[in-house]
Amino acid sequence: MDYYVSNPRFYVAVDCIIFGFRKDSLKLLLLKRNFEPAMGKWSLMGGFVQEGESVHMAAVRVLRELTGLDNVFLDQVHAYGETERDPGSRVISVSYYALINISEYDEQLVKEHNAFWVDIHELPELIFDHGQMVTNALKKLRQKAAIRPIGLNLLPDEFSLTQLQSLYEAIYDEKLDKRNFRKKIASLSAIRKTGNIDKTTSKKGAALYCFDKTEYSEADRFDIIDYE
Repeated sequence: MDYYVSNPRFYVAVDCIIFGFRKDSLKLLLLKRNFEPAMGKWSLMGGFVQEGESVHMAAVRVLRELTGLDNVFLDQVHAYGETERDPGSRVISVSYYALINISEYDEQLVKEHNAFWVDIHELPELIFDHGQMVTNALKKLRQKAAIRPIGLNLLPDEFSLTQLQSLYEAIYDEKLDKRNFRKKIASLSAIRKTGNIDKTTSKKGAALYCFDKTEYSEADRFDIIDYE
């Protein structure tokens, strides 16, 4: 029996704000749309929730279809339901932000979707309310990265302290004091030296570190940066 037959039905969608990190800069993966509405304009990657699929499962599927990646860090941000937000129809969209290692995605899939990495400081005008989605996602990323090690999802498994500092400077769009930053890192048992050296940046090389999950508890605060 359909208990809700007298009520209107709407489309439910997900939109993914996909962050990456390259050359000391935070990047966003955007599509140049090749379909209507808004063909030829810039948008986030999204899709409709399918029959028998949860909203979260839909976001996981959309990410996999675009990047070829599974087990990506994914966090729900907000629901957008303004009546005329999408000129195609009445669509309620739930946004998620994702953090991926920019060197691991499937480049061919991204190319097939007509997607491009764009510097967070050079974003074009986005369709519908996608610009607000990005703003809200960046705010949540900054809040969470201040106390949890989620930012490390943007780095390779082994990284230098210079890379780590550059990452946090990119996330928060501000310069950090090197001495204070490294002092905080030294106090975190979950970040440890691997014994390997990166010699691509200098003859002497830089010590490489990793995130040791066995030394980390979600009850701990990951206070790399003070952020309100």
